[in-house]
Amino acid sequence: MTARTLLLATALAVTAAAGTAHAQSAEAWRAPQAGDWLINGRITQVAPTTDDGIFTSAGAASGLAVDVSSDVMPTLGFTYFFTDTIAVEAILGATQHEIRAQGGTTDVAVHETWVLPPVVTVQYRPQMEGRVSPYVGAGVNGMIFFDGEDKNGFTVDLDNGLGLALQAGADIGLKGPWSLNVDVKKVWFNTEATINGGTLTSDVDLDPWVVSVGIGRRF
Repeated sequence: MTARTLLLATALAVTAAAGTAHAQSAEAWRAPQAGDWLINGRITQVAPTTDDGIFTSAGAASGLAVDVSSDVMPTLGFTYFFTDTIAVEAILGATQHEIRAQGGTTDVAVHETWVLPPVVTVQYRPQMEGRVSPYVGAGVNGMIFFDGEDKNGFTVDLDNGLGLALQAGADIGLKGPWSLNVDVKKVWFNTEATINGGTLTSDVDLDPWVVSVGIGRRF
């Protein structure tokens, strides 16, 4: 099963559960307000969009490009409401990605790494009627690479750093403090990949889409 298929299947299962809970609910739901915490448990796909070239130490094109795999993992989102319409969210989770060098007849794995990509956004949440609470946000993300494993005789070093993020999503009221959450983030992040001690290098724009679905609880 591919990461996209898994995410879609999870979304359908959560949506079905949401419909059942809504139909059976006798307890009123309300949107989060100033002073509330909202904790979301999500299934998240992190899908890098890189296709940057690999260059020699002299700056010449090698004819190869970087490909970074997607991954699906559970994540947590913690949102605090400063006002009824302004909130701050931090997400926590880790994903694993394979890095490949591709070009012509070459398609070889060079490195596998875990990434801790915390994202902090400030959200605007307009007041809406009904059970849907949409939001948009903007903020910063970090990329911390750890537990890296070199592949096929290559050595790869990746630089940690900071990037920018935009966000859009919605909480859909279920029962009492419970809600369904759908969330999409676009992250812009650049890292320098040093291969074989600098024999090869790549200025990599990972720029992943971060797509999530899950269940939240208001506190």
